[in-house]
Amino acid sequence: MRKISLVVIFGLILIPVLSSCKDKKADQKEEAAAVETEMVPESEEAPINALTPEEQADGWVLLFDGKTSEGWRGYKKENFPAGWDIVDGTLHMIGSGRGEAGSKDGGDIIYDKQFQNFTLSLEWKISEGGNSGIFYLGEEKLDYIWKTAPEMQVLDNEKHPDAKLGKDGNRMAGSLYDLIPAKPQNAKPVGEWNKVELTVYKGTVVHKQNGVNVVEYHLWTPEWNEMVAGSKFPDLNPDWADVPSKGYIGLQDHGDDVWFRNIKIKEL
Repeated sequence: MRKISLVVIFGLILIPVLSSCKDKKADQKEEAAAVETEMVPESEEAPINALTPEEQADGWVLLFDGKTSEGWRGYKKENFPAGWDIVDGTLHMIGSGRGEAGSKDGGDIIYDKQFQNFTLSLEWKISEGGNSGIFYLGEEKLDYIWKTAPEMQVLDNEKHPDAKLGKDGNRMAGSLYDLIPAKPQNAKPVGEWNKVELTVYKGTVVHKQNGVNVVEYHLWTPEWNEMVAGSKFPDLNPDWADVPSKGYIGLQDHGDDVWFRNIKIKEL
């Protein structure tokens, strides 16, 4: 009888002690979880037309502030063309429906500084059936920048005829226009933003589209000269293959609505 009583008494004392320990551990876990939650920042969307602190530290520079045309002008012009406007944080080409002839008040635009070795990053969105382009290493010698500069194609692959012209899809979005097709072809459809990067470094050129390298080539090599010789460009400019090592970045007026944003560059 005495042994049973001692066990019962000890059990009655131990139960609340164990319960208290469990409650304390649970409280500690909840407090730790709360602290951990506070330390992990909520996910945020990438800033539009702005640089993150990391990008600034890494040497990136904005080429478009989302509010003004500062730094941009018409090709072979001193002013910014009326056929372009700034709307909702984008550089917008106002479609004229005139195709390659472009708008009477528009025309191609360039950033008023020449770049040599760099990575250019931007986003584009095209209208239904639209066509445009991103030029680099351009010169202001002839009537159109595309007669002097390589072009990363911007296109509605579904409806614009250029998608079926050229060779092996070399006029589709992301391609080195009329020369090298973008592979894989991963452009997003009309109305969605495509993020692209162009890297130029001592003759090596890489097109990246939506996170994937889709084109790579090398300027001034025998292979480059042979490829250009078999294209339409020598008929337009016999010196087209002699791309300069330093030149302008341009955006094309091809008569269709197109929007650009988050334009930034890192010189290498």
